[in-house]
Amino acid sequence: MSRHVTRTTLPGMTHVPPPAEELRFLDAELRQLDARRAQLLHRRAWLVAALQPALPASPASPVRRVPLDRPRPEATAPGVQNLLLLLGGVLLTLAAAVFTLVSWGHMGIAGRALVLGAVTAAALGTPVPLLRRGLRSTAESVAGLGLALTVLDAYAVQQVAFAGADTAAYTAIASALLAALWTAYGLLPRVAGLRLPLPAALAAAQLPLLCWAISVSAGWYMITAALLLTAGFDTVVALRVTARSVRVPAVVGAYGMGAWGVLAAGWLSWGAAGPSAAARAAALLLLAAAIALGAAWRLPNPALPTGNALAGGLLLVAAGGGVLRAALPGGWTVPGYLACGVALLAAARTRLPEHLRQGAVQASGTVQAAAVTCALPLFAVALLGPLGWVAEPWSGAPSDARAAVTVHTPWPPYPWQLLLGPVAVAAVLALLVREETRRPWAVTGSACLAWATVMAAPAAFQLPYTAALLLQGAATGAALAAAAFRLLPTATTALALGGSVPLAFLSLPSQTATLTVLSVLTAALAAASTRPHLAPLTAPASLVYGTALACATGAAAGWQTQHTALLVLVIPLSAALFAPRLTGPHARVPVEVTGAVAGLLAIGLAITVPPVLALVLALCGVIAAGTAVRPGRRPVGYAAAVLFVLASWVRLASWDVGTVEAYTLPVTVPALCVGAWRRHRDPRASSWTAYGAGLAATLLPSLVAAWHDPHWTRPLLLGAAALLLTLLGARHRLRAPLVLGGSVLVLDTLHELAPYLVQMTGALPRWVPPALAGLLLLALGATYEQRIRDVRRVREVLGRMS
Repeated sequence: MSRHVTRTTLPGMTHVPPPAEELRFLDAELRQLDARRAQLLHRRAWLVAALQPALPASPASPVRRVPLDRPRPEATAPGVQNLLLLLGGVLLTLAAAVFTLVSWGHMGIAGRALVLGAVTAAALGTPVPLLRRGLRSTAESVAGLGLALTVLDAYAVQQVAFAGADTAAYTAIASALLAALWTAYGLLPRVAGLRLPLPAALAAAQLPLLCWAISVSAGWYMITAALLLTAGFDTVVALRVTARSVRVPAVVGAYGMGAWGVLAAGWLSWGAAGPSAAARAAALLLLAAAIALGAAWRLPNPALPTGNALAGGLLLVAAGGGVLRAALPGGWTVPGYLACGVALLAAARTRLPEHLRQGAVQASGTVQAAAVTCALPLFAVALLGPLGWVAEPWSGAPSDARAAVTVHTPWPPYPWQLLLGPVAVAAVLALLVREETRRPWAVTGSACLAWATVMAAPAAFQLPYTAALLLQGAATGAALAAAAFRLLPTATTALALGGSVPLAFLSLPSQTATLTVLSVLTAALAAASTRPHLAPLTAPASLVYGTALACATGAAAGWQTQHTALLVLVIPLSAALFAPRLTGPHARVPVEVTGAVAGLLAIGLAITVPPVLALVLALCGVIAAGTAVRPGRRPVGYAAAVLFVLASWVRLASWDVGTVEAYTLPVTVPALCVGAWRRHRDPRASSWTAYGAGLAATLLPSLVAAWHDPHWTRPLLLGAAALLLTLLGARHRLRAPLVLGGSVLVLDTLHELAPYLVQMTGALPRWVPPALAGLLLLALGATYEQRIRDVRRVREVLGRMS
């Protein structure tokens, strides 16, 4: 066979099994592979178990145990070495301490000196050869032992030669000598590689000044000065030394000792009884500030210098403010500190480094924020205090503005001195902040502080009650005018609406003031609603105050609540009339919601008198119907229908009408009219959708009433109406009238024929009902298939109806 013939005939000669046969072949191969894998796994397990025990070793060729997995070490070699050296050093130190404390008294002076000198010299000299051989860790441990022995030497000397000396004084001298000795030892050329002596010397240097101040009984001022000088020394070391092993302890010591010193100096400044004591405390604070600012000047990292500059600025303020607090009367504490804080802003105009100027500005801002925080209780009482008049409205005008805001709340001390803080901060924000990115925030903050100051000023200065109303009204009006002309619109709108609330409550003690303030607020907010950007907020607020004005007017006129409800309905009517004239849906929806709430309030006021309640419900229905005429407000028509129905029901109930149809027909007739209109516009609409609810509203309650009615008039009229509906449904092929009318007709007929059926049942023998039931079952069984076809046919006929 030639090559070309093979290529052409090979595809036809190759046997390709069908898919089912190929699938069976693959399954068989997979089963064989699984069996082979199980055999191999079993063999592997046996081999693993065989290799676990140690094999017998011969003298010629010893066989070692073969571990399957090597155990992982849990500690590194350097870690183990350091731990052993540390434990050894600790044990030797403890042994030396026990020797010094226990065995010291059993030796003479020469023996003591010889033992201590020899052991200390050996401990301090041993690191030299260890370093030559490269045993650095061992050298560090031995050097630590030597340093500990020097401490024991100092203790031994104190016990022998200076047993009666002052402990604090001796500790100061000994720590100073130890610090000098350890520094000299750490700087020796042969042991310069050790990292322990210099940090130990720095730790010992923390004690001399503090212990000396305690020993001489210098008082808290000298102790604080010792802490701050020690912190300054640590700061110098941290700035000058480059070794990390020394710089980190120096930084810790500087911040630790400095924090204790600053706290002590601040406590002394705050508790100073006179200018002299305050001046001495201020000197300590100035020393701390100099250390912080000096560190900020030299630090290269931009984050730490700013923090140190902030701390230094706050310390300068504490120093100056403490002196002013001691020299001025008690109420000037906050203004004194604030003046010093504002003075820090002068640093921003100098040529100091950027981080120093930034820290000074942040310190000044912190002080100003603290001054404003101190005035917050004053603002809270001035703005929230008038809420207490809700329980005592129109009880008489108070004596002054302070009495008007302190109905149930105490008044903070030093009110007008506290107000100087927000005033000064507002001036600083408005005049000194010129940066473009911060200018809007500064102006907003200045406006808010100025507004809050004006609102609290009448009570702070005990102005007359009328003056307080006028001043707060002017502040609210100014904010509203600024919002209308888009001057800080967000902030000024919030201030105007927020200021109107305490103003309205502040007017509650006097009837004349209440009516006047509510009228002015309603008119002003309504006028502001002509501005599109204000309408979503001011228009609903105007309606709220209009509702309050209506209620207040009714109360002032001596009207009963149900009559006041009619006056309140002016608000929903106004909302329905003016909502379409507002531009934008964001303004219309809040106005309509506010009007609806006012309508609910009117209904609640008239709920005790049914005739007036029916009138109010009807008027609310008229307003809702007028609103439903507008495009996009069609669903409001359902609410109007409900209101009309409720109004008719309430009126009928007030007339003592007990006929059910009198309540249901006012619902059925409009519902059927709406359904007919719906079917006229949309012939495909279902009859259940168009007429079902309307027909059921009368038929079902009437059926229930007919079953309990002993007379024949209602059942007869109900049966006639149901028959008419059934005929109309059959004539026009409408499912809803046919089903509802037929069902009601059958049930009404059963109700009317029930007495006769009972009489007939009693007259027949007792075997007749079971016999009739049996005949019925036989008939149904005989014609079961035909009955099924008839039921299906009826269902199809009803399904074809609309």
